[in-house]
Amino acid sequence: MLGTAAGKATGLTETRHDTRRRHRLISRKIWLPKLLYDAIPYFYLASGLAAFFATLYITEWFWVLPHYLLFSIVCVHLGVIVYRRRHRSPRRQPEEAL
Repeated sequence: MLGTAAGKATGLTETRHDTRRRHRLISRKIWLPKLLYDAIPYFYLASGLAAFFATLYITEWFWVLPHYLLFSIVCVHLGVIVYRRRHRSPRRQPEEAL
């Protein structure tokens, strides 16, 4: 229980309800069309490569350049991870001795 300046105890019920509501919103599954779902890794790769090549055309070394590079690295990395996880071959089961 938390106390107030008046010394009265306050309950945590409102905080608990807010926390539960946020967890439900975050953990809710989202349905995407199959075409969009299959295109996500390619979108990440394309946006990462586009951001990387955009850094070649920045004429001044502003604060934008490190952000573009970081964004491009994260997008390419995320695209490769998503692609590899979706196209992972199933592990072979050990064959039983006959």
